[in-house]
Amino acid sequence: MIAITDFQKVEMRVGKIVDVQDFPEARNPSYKLQVDFGPFGIKRSSAAVQPWYSKPELLGRHVIAVTNFPPRQIGPFMSEVLCLGAVQSDGRVVLLHPDVEGELGARIA
Repeated sequence: MIAITDFQKVEMRVGKIVDVQDFPEARNPSYKLQVDFGPFGIKRSSAAVQPWYSKPELLGRHVIAVTNFPPRQIGPFMSEVLCLGAVQSDGRVVLLHPDVEGELGARIA
């Protein structure tokens, strides 16, 4: 169990994927994403979702991401945010997104 104050430390925000590139150097089939968080800027993320999403499906998609983890080196790429996904029983990852496109950078509470 964690306290609500622990949960409140995790900053999750709405972003929009504005660029998707292949990431052949990644250990698992992945993309390099650029995600626009409005007033919080564009951040980079590595997403191991290539088996389940095509580039056109991702481009323009709204996502939920953790934005206050320290940057993480993924091979030759520095990932700045963690796009959240639900891992299904078959291993498939379903990216989380808001039901309605809202403001970019809006905090998840």
